[in-house]
Amino acid sequence: MNLNLTGKLALVSGSTAGIGLAIASTLAQEGARVIVNGRSQSSVDDVVAKLKAETGTDVQGFAGDLSTAASAEELARRYPDVEILVNNLGIFEPKPFEEIPDADWQRFFDVNVLSGVRLARLFLPAMRRANWGRIIFISSESGVQIPAEMIHYGMTKTAQLAVARGLAEAVAGTGITVNSVLPGPTKSRGVGEFVETLAKADGKSFEAFEKEFFEKVRPTSLIKRFSSPQEVASLVAYIASPLSSATTGAALRADGGVIKSAF
Repeated sequence: MNLNLTGKLALVSGSTAGIGLAIASTLAQEGARVIVNGRSQSSVDDVVAKLKAETGTDVQGFAGDLSTAASAEELARRYPDVEILVNNLGIFEPKPFEEIPDADWQRFFDVNVLSGVRLARLFLPAMRRANWGRIIFISSESGVQIPAEMIHYGMTKTAQLAVARGLAEAVAGTGITVNSVLPGPTKSRGVGEFVETLAKADGKSFEAFEKEFFEKVRPTSLIKRFSSPQEVASLVAYIASPLSSATTGAALRADGGVIKSAF
């Protein structure tokens, strides 16, 4: 399917690995001009070179911590006409509720929520002038079913849903759409490394740990396995495209059926 993304300028925050990299790669394969972001210049340069070689498209890079206002503003100065904004930047960390200090709550909010709010605010004026744009928040099934092992993370994912829906209401009647995508447990780089560490500590293979995880921790999963980053990226690419013009204000699930609801 041709998603009609050729020439569109897309920014994917936190895109040097995992879901973000898969999204950036998929958009580039569809002909979009992609801006790759990460905190390390070397990792950004590596991904830019890789995607250029694989796709033959115009791939740019921006190294900076987009959870800070200074980096976000510098990015907007450098690339003022972003048409597709994918707010993928995020962190997670399992920790008992009683051990989560105020600083962690603030840090998670700044990285997972405020980074996307700030970028949307910076790029929305250009989208309004063009009467076209796509803003996508990569939330999580944890925003609906808050995980007891990392409540502060779940809080930020719920907040993203609220921001996305409110912003969609704010741009009603325009050519701009705003949506959230909710991945389920996904074997991104961070999760994969975390799971591999836990599996080794228990003396288990990844496959054995995965089976037990979906039996005990996420028993409502219908696919009974970790999703791949590419499975999430395919949905995001469609939502980023002109073909998705009737889809806005939605929380779209790529969760493997973890959320036990028909709606």
